[in-house]
Amino acid sequence: MKTVMKSEERTHWQGMTITLLLMLTLLVLMLGVRPAHAQTVEASQPTRQQILERLSALEAEIAQLKATLQGTAPPASPRTVDPPSSPHASAGLDDLRDLTFGASLDTYYGYNFNQPVGRVNLLRAYDVLSNNFTISQAGLVLEAAPRPDAGRRFGGRLDLQFGQATETLQGSLANEPRPWVYRNIFQAFGTYVAPVGSGLTVDFGKWASALGYENNYAKDQINYSRSYWFNFLPFYHAGGRVNYRFNDRVAVNYWITNGTQQTEEFNNFKDQFVGLVLQPAKSVTWNVQYYLGQERADVEPIEQPGPPTLPTQPGLSVVPVDAFKGKLQIFDSYVAWTPSASTTVGLEGDYVTSQNPAAAASRVSGGAAYFRRQLTPRSALGVRAELLTDDDGLFSGQSQRLTDATVTYDFRVNDGFLVRTEWRRDRSNKPFFFGQTVDERKTSQTTATLGLIWWWGTRRGAW
Repeated sequence: MKTVMKSEERTHWQGMTITLLLMLTLLVLMLGVRPAHAQTVEASQPTRQQILERLSALEAEIAQLKATLQGTAPPASPRTVDPPSSPHASAGLDDLRDLTFGASLDTYYGYNFNQPVGRVNLLRAYDVLSNNFTISQAGLVLEAAPRPDAGRRFGGRLDLQFGQATETLQGSLANEPRPWVYRNIFQAFGTYVAPVGSGLTVDFGKWASALGYENNYAKDQINYSRSYWFNFLPFYHAGGRVNYRFNDRVAVNYWITNGTQQTEEFNNFKDQFVGLVLQPAKSVTWNVQYYLGQERADVEPIEQPGPPTLPTQPGLSVVPVDAFKGKLQIFDSYVAWTPSASTTVGLEGDYVTSQNPAAAASRVSGGAAYFRRQLTPRSALGVRAELLTDDDGLFSGQSQRLTDATVTYDFRVNDGFLVRTEWRRDRSNKPFFFGQTVDERKTSQTTATLGLIWWWGTRRGAW
């Protein structure tokens, strides 16, 4: 009822307004044709054309007012041209459009059939606990990759990491002088593509190591657990690196870094890396790499920093020690072959030496083989077999020969949720793996694991 009355009132006022305008129009016309004084009649008398123009203008005003009262938009006014936007503002918008982000959550439940003391799985990088519901890793990735073809030669990437796996990657005082400072920053680097030839890519900051076949994010790996070699080789480096691609088949990498797993340096030696990436065929990628480092501290670490005793940050040591300057050398090579879209084959070979102050150099050698077959659009099978010969205990702390056999079944619920089941058996030629007491050691350990992995965001492909 209220709506009807309002409609009738509005119609009433519209009619009155139009009537008044028409009356005003007639009055103007009458005044316009009124005779003037004798001396100005000829000069002020409007012509027929002027009267028609006035009528047209008044009709346009009436139509505009009527449209406004009826709730419709008036005739569009001539469009004004906006001033050109600032090139800096346009560049900022382009950066936001090119920013990709991804969030991931990696969880698992694993069971070790040895029922080890403390529920501890020895020699595992990430799946370190048995009979435990575990948040292995929660991660966040932000990246704005350079686009030289669009005129932007700079970019950057930031990876934040939280959870149990963080203690593996970031938590060791053996390499990192102050791991608590950088613990949640897995990668953080800026990039510039210099206009040299096909483009010289320069990074500065902290990045994941390219040594070894496997990487950090579980969703991109063939198996859920990681190999011995992933656990042994460096996880990350901090410093500067350059990459230059000569053509579609050959690229070269060079790094200069603080060390292996060192965001902060603990001696004055800068580690070096050189690597070739070869692609002899579209289905084959071959990495050949060499790393030279010096991995002994020249200052005494502060494991539990209290209030600073010097006017500086807590945890910075100024207590020198007599550091042995022996070198670490890593020879690493791996090849990935994809004979079809559903099949991937990988081979890895490694040889590591570390000089000792009063004995021969310690050596570790071996390799791994990987196979993955996509069974259906949602399911896949992954297999890994590896050998690590640790004659001097550089990796495990005991002279032994280690092998690993792993079978993993994937079921992708959708693009963003992966369920993994895995069976793995580790073996040694000597008693090493925990039994139900610390003194009970076994030559093998067998685990069954269920991994649940989620990811979200705008990032596509491997992270």
